[in-house]
Amino acid sequence: MDLKRTLFIVPNLLTAASLLCGVLAILRCIDPVATEEDIYRSSLLLFYAFIFDLFDGRVARMTRTQSSFGVEFDSLADLISFGVAPAVIAFRWALSESGIAGVAVCFIYVLAGAIRLARFNIMARTDPINTKKTPGKYMLGLPIPMAAGFIVALVIAARAMGGWPWLTSHGLTVKGIGYPMMTIVMIGLAVLMVSSVRFRSFKDLKLNIFSVSLLVLTVGSSLVLWLTSKPAYILIWLLCAYVAFGFVEAILTWPRRRREKEKGST
Repeated sequence: MDLKRTLFIVPNLLTAASLLCGVLAILRCIDPVATEEDIYRSSLLLFYAFIFDLFDGRVARMTRTQSSFGVEFDSLADLISFGVAPAVIAFRWALSESGIAGVAVCFIYVLAGAIRLARFNIMARTDPINTKKTPGKYMLGLPIPMAAGFIVALVIAARAMGGWPWLTSHGLTVKGIGYPMMTIVMIGLAVLMVSSVRFRSFKDLKLNIFSVSLLVLTVGSSLVLWLTSKPAYILIWLLCAYVAFGFVEAILTWPRRRREKEKGST
């Protein structure tokens, strides 16, 4: 048995598993009579897809089986699992009653995800870091799995709490404000994906003061939220914190990056 060929197959099998979860999620909730339970199960499938996607690249780097094929395959799988699938879920969950407007919102989200992945692939070919087979420290634009994570988090949190208490207390329901709420979320995610904001990949994270402090802050804030509010909010909080961290870091490092850009142009 060719060990190198076997190792090459392993990360691609993980990518295929992520793609399978995305396809199953679409098939489960694409039916016009899909129930809330079907939508919830579809969201869980995307959570599993995220786990598989989290490890395929790491396994490829550990086994030194990175390839152009793997990059392209992973992007195509991501477009289905984290682009099309969450758009279908969002449409069935909150946007179906808005008709063509809901379709347009979902299309914008998928289009932004496709642009984000295409840009990533181009940068992967031209970035000198990539030639060293080491992961980049930053990613340009919000990664599409993170964008999908927001939609999944909203569905799972709503299911865990039996709806949105802070909305129903004001006489509103998910269906009643589904269109404006999900429109804002979907358009916001689309803008973040194609933006020039750099988000940390955490692929090069090492054991140091920064990583330990970040871990303590993440766990500590999640624990406080667990004790003082609803555990179902934790995933939403972590994703929002990730986006906020990207913006804060972009603002703090902007003067240095501007100086470097001006120095490079002279």
